[in-house]
Amino acid sequence: MGSSRERKPVFETSSGFTVKGAYGPADVAGLDPARDLGEPGSPPFTRGVYPTMYRGRLWTMRQYSGFGDAAETNRRFKYLLEAGQTGLSTAFDLPTQMGYDSDHAMARGEVGKVGVAIDTIEDMRALLAGIPLDRVSTSMTINATAAILLAMYLAVAEDQGVGWDKVSGTVQNDLLKEYVARGTYIYPVRPSIRITTDIFGFCRDHVPGWNTISISGYHIREAGSTAAQELAFTLANARVYVQAAIDRGLAVDDFAPRLSFFFNAHSNLLEEVAKFRAARRLWYRIMKDEFGAKDPRSMLLRFHAQTAGSSLTAQQPENNIVRTAIEALAAVLGGAQSIHTNSMDEALGLPTEKAVRTAVRTQQILAEESGVADTADPLGGSWYLEWLTGRLEAAARETFAEIDRRGGMIRCIETGWVQERIHESAYRFQQAVESGDRIVVGVNRYQVTEPAPEIFEMDPELEAAQRKRLAAVKAERDGKAVEGTLAVLDRTARGDGNLVPPIVDAVRARATLGEISDVLRKVFGTFDRN
Repeated sequence: MGSSRERKPVFETSSGFTVKGAYGPADVAGLDPARDLGEPGSPPFTRGVYPTMYRGRLWTMRQYSGFGDAAETNRRFKYLLEAGQTGLSTAFDLPTQMGYDSDHAMARGEVGKVGVAIDTIEDMRALLAGIPLDRVSTSMTINATAAILLAMYLAVAEDQGVGWDKVSGTVQNDLLKEYVARGTYIYPVRPSIRITTDIFGFCRDHVPGWNTISISGYHIREAGSTAAQELAFTLANARVYVQAAIDRGLAVDDFAPRLSFFFNAHSNLLEEVAKFRAARRLWYRIMKDEFGAKDPRSMLLRFHAQTAGSSLTAQQPENNIVRTAIEALAAVLGGAQSIHTNSMDEALGLPTEKAVRTAVRTQQILAEESGVADTADPLGGSWYLEWLTGRLEAAARETFAEIDRRGGMIRCIETGWVQERIHESAYRFQQAVESGDRIVVGVNRYQVTEPAPEIFEMDPELEAAQRKRLAAVKAERDGKAVEGTLAVLDRTARGDGNLVPPIVDAVRARATLGEISDVLRKVFGTFDRN
């Protein structure tokens, strides 16, 4: 007989669920396989949204990239495509995210730093030069200015002779999580939701292959939430968007099939797999029971996963390759439709080309060598995993009930209740790291002294060059045409028409992102957290 002593008195998941030493049939006694699991591709989609999953088609390998100017990011895009990436994912700099042109005082020192700078349609043309938009799917991580970037993208597709019905991709377009966790909002909550739902309606009519929103739990988790909170708050936000679209006169089955989700793939492997499975089951029941969806596609939770940036360490950055591989494995076992793998050096700065290639290879090794893509839901039926899936679903429903008691998700965001719950979880995590109760390899255990690593460096002349290009566009364009399109946008914003068509006309006339954003600032005002 071996020792019955255990390494610590209590084992817990990141959500604080106590984990027993072993699980058996009694722990899932209430589980009805037909009702709660089904088959892959069948309700309630716990086991995956497609019958064959990766046997038919591997997930899209979509590395998040963007820095400097459009031409430099275009070169990185082509490097990644040559390395085997199968979809583009674009990061924008803070001025672009916040609706400021590169020549604005608020943009100084930030141009091209955390993403690519996009001021006008000319930048978008340079960003996408030589990339066939009828064959490459593009995800754009953009929120407050999503309608403007989408309009620029569609105008470039026109330049290429690509019909909008042939274009595919995603705009993040999730403002609620910006108020909760990230901060790149511009307008108050309700006008922001109007812009979001206007994109729903416009794409329904004109860009049918476009995913109109990527409802994001990723940033909620990066802000310090638990897995259970990420699940609950993400789906609570999704409920708001669906109801808002219905209130704007859209039929649920007209827009819901193009909704998508974006989750964090964190380091507690089995809890993450259970989170993804619980999310699919919850979304099926929400759409069917709460919103009366009839189209099966409206009930499918399709999601992109990105490995956890917050799990990366500046100490011993090579360890991050292992962390990323585990997290990507969780996304694959959990049935993701596309995945981004972080580069090992991202805790230090923008990734080098070598680090990016290693990140892409991580996905390729999982796909081609591990065997985990050979069958759908390979961990399904594990007593522990099924218990954990049910526990996460129950915790999410408890959170939904609390949100409803407090007046709904928008009210909970405006009062700061959601943010406080996340901050509390982040504080508890940090306390556990500092006390040594939670081990972070290389940080609070197994430390070494190491030389400074190679860090990617930006061109210091980039910002001045970007401002010069912007000035040239302003000097060359038809100023009266720009003023006319902005006047139409102003009138539309003051009424109840769809905002996307006048934005498309404005970017065609070479209005800048900042000019379009300023029109909407004047009409809607800005969000004040206080």
